[in-house]
Amino acid sequence: VATDFQHSRTLVFYFPPFLGTLADPMTQQANLSSALAPGTDSTITFPEEHDDPRVSTATGGLWGFIKGVAENPMVKSVLDKTKHSVETMITTLDPGMVPYIKTGGELDIVVTSNKEVKVAAIRDAFQEVFGMAVVTGEAAESNIAPQPVGYAAGLKGAQERIDSLRRTGVIHEKQPAVSAESFIEELLPDKWFDIGCLIIEDPIHGIHLEAFTQATPVPLQYVQQAKSLTPEDYSLRWSGLLVTVGEVLEKNIQNVNRTDWHMVFTGMSRRQMIYGAAKALAGMYKQQLPPRTV
Repeated sequence: VATDFQHSRTLVFYFPPFLGTLADPMTQQANLSSALAPGTDSTITFPEEHDDPRVSTATGGLWGFIKGVAENPMVKSVLDKTKHSVETMITTLDPGMVPYIKTGGELDIVVTSNKEVKVAAIRDAFQEVFGMAVVTGEAAESNIAPQPVGYAAGLKGAQERIDSLRRTGVIHEKQPAVSAESFIEELLPDKWFDIGCLIIEDPIHGIHLEAFTQATPVPLQYVQQAKSLTPEDYSLRWSGLLVTVGEVLEKNIQNVNRTDWHMVFTGMSRRQMIYGAAKALAGMYKQQLPPRTV
């Protein structure tokens, strides 16, 4: 009985009586010793040990459980969101990490150039469309004039770069490849434009696609200079000019680079233009690929 003086209550604790008597510990020990004495029939039987069905040493036990959890759609969604969040944080802090994080997956593309302006633009475009892709560059010859003239010459130059890499064994005959070639074209009377041609060739799936960059105006006088610097008997005159408009612009305009003069004339870099066409090319390519099987 206890009294709670603060609340003027009396608490009663009830303990039920023990049934039977408690054996003397010494008596229990003696009984146990006699039960274990030799020659007696008394034995102690221990319960059989059974393997826990939740844990198995066989292949697929613990790892099977982990795999099952990882393949759960809800868990997979959470992991994907977490991965995306971490990647976003890393690439925000260091944009240069993007190519390393998105390099991988099943898509393997070779660009027929080792120039960063082409390789980086095409890599960014395909990784944007496919999520992950391995995109590398290999130097290749176009075997046409340095300054192609006309759509046909541009397409031929791009295709020839792919063919030359296959002929020389630099890439496998079934390797998917993307090639880019710039050319000039007179779209209107005395109005010339620089255009980039991109093609993708995937022999395994029988896919061959083309895309073009936006047209960048080239002042007529610079095209005429490039023509005047090309001999009439130039062996590759059928495909274009010996001197590029970029070279002419570099000599005539201060602070202009022959490989990326587009920025001065349009406010857009050549890389941005290639990226736009490459993204369209990657989108068309993705649509024509057969659906993935899990």
